[in-house]
Amino acid sequence: MEKIMKRSIAIALGLLLTSCATHQSPTGRNQMLLFSGSDMAKMGDQSFEQMKQQQPISEDKTTNQYVQCVADGIITALGQQPSDWEVVVFDSEQVNAFALPGNNIGVYTGLLNVAQNQDQLAAVMGHEVAHVLANHSNERVSRSQLSNAGLELASVLLSGNANAGLYQQAAGAFIQYGVLMPYGRIQESEADVVGADLMARAGFDPNQAVALWYNMAEASGGSAPPELLSTHPSHSTRISDLKNLQPKVQPLYKQAVQQGKRRSCKQPS
Repeated sequence: MEKIMKRSIAIALGLLLTSCATHQSPTGRNQMLLFSGSDMAKMGDQSFEQMKQQQPISEDKTTNQYVQCVADGIITALGQQPSDWEVVVFDSEQVNAFALPGNNIGVYTGLLNVAQNQDQLAAVMGHEVAHVLANHSNERVSRSQLSNAGLELASVLLSGNANAGLYQQAAGAFIQYGVLMPYGRIQESEADVVGADLMARAGFDPNQAVALWYNMAEASGGSAPPELLSTHPSHSTRISDLKNLQPKVQPLYKQAVQQGKRRSCKQPS
């Protein structure tokens, strides 16, 4: 009886998690997207406003101009106007940046200690904007909603079973490590591919994305978690994949340079 129940849960969860895979990412991967673009933009805008209220914003003019200059190149490569996006520099030691639906970009000043030139900063920005282009936030929220629905389904199917709690925990672990975590890594790798293409078209050297991740590896001091339990590829995997991308994206970069798209963004001292 227990085997039948577990099999029923697995089948039901499988159907639940695959029934909405009707969209494709920029690399042709099937995605589950439950929310409209306008809904995601509203959520992104709300989150960005909250972050601006809760975190200190850099008032250093040179730093802001430098980050904006790099962002303008990435945004222009999208075929959009820089004025359509909001770029904010947060005064924090975090080595991080992000982009949110609704055309929002945030960069932490700590990142500028690791991204040592405009091309390396563009690699990060291109990667983060790629998450937005590929609907990764929508995919993540959608999967979260589906996993919660799956656990509720398991609770119903196992109602009255003495081992219900144990099986629900197992279902939760399956969803976390068997569904959410692998897709987190796939999303990161996908953003690397799309981001490298984007930065190259913007006139930033995509080979510097490789150098950036050597810097990231050095800055982390080897403290990254095992790749199996991480939502990010390991540094070595990421570096190897970015190297393999170079034959494809370097011609795009050279073409952008010939077209005069190469920028000269003044770094803060």
